[in-house]
Amino acid sequence: METILIVEDDRKIAELERDYLESSGYRTVIVENGLEVIPALKRQPFDLVLLDVMFPGKSGYDICRRLREEWDIPVLMVTARTEGVDVIRGLGLGADDYITKPFDPAQLVARVKAHLKRYQRLTGKNGENQKPERLEAGDVVLEPKTWKVWKKGVEIRLPNREFELLRFLAQNPGIVFSKEELFEQVWGYDYVSDAATVSVHINRLREKIEDDPRNPRIIETVWGAGYRLNRQ
Repeated sequence: METILIVEDDRKIAELERDYLESSGYRTVIVENGLEVIPALKRQPFDLVLLDVMFPGKSGYDICRRLREEWDIPVLMVTARTEGVDVIRGLGLGADDYITKPFDPAQLVARVKAHLKRYQRLTGKNGENQKPERLEAGDVVLEPKTWKVWKKGVEIRLPNREFELLRFLAQNPGIVFSKEELFEQVWGYDYVSDAATVSVHINRLREKIEDDPRNPRIIETVWGAGYRLNRQ
């Protein structure tokens, strides 16, 4: 049974999230202060973090940045702030996705399920056998089975969503995918009319694998159409 860490200072919202998640078969732990998050993660393993953006003690952005230094588990940010810059900031710090308040609890559970399913498939924790693979794009080498990426022989650490995005593109070289298609393939549910999620993750990938992120040669933008991966 998967365990989810709920980080929320509004007790009513936290209990609502807890009730819906536990009724769907998950275990939950609630923390109400940002300073408690990292100690909680060190005390026991969690499969996903449901992280509020604004609360006393430490902001969700600071926690996400710190969390990504040690953990690759999915992070779903919950925010009442819908401005594009806030969303981009959260995604840029390593969050896998976000959901805005007020939210439909059923949609929240669906998002959690989608992220857990893809994370388990990516890491092999769902018990499925994965075929050994070695994908190459220029001087970047990707091994899906071991979840490792190297550039010029130096290992690069990628959060799970960035890794899966790179893997999907590398498995389909030369094919142009729109943002909508990438969102549905990698995030696992319908596109929500927001280009920020895909664009931010593409930009983060480019910063790590391109020699010159401003003039990318591996992940190319096809204007008006989407993105494609070039192997040479």
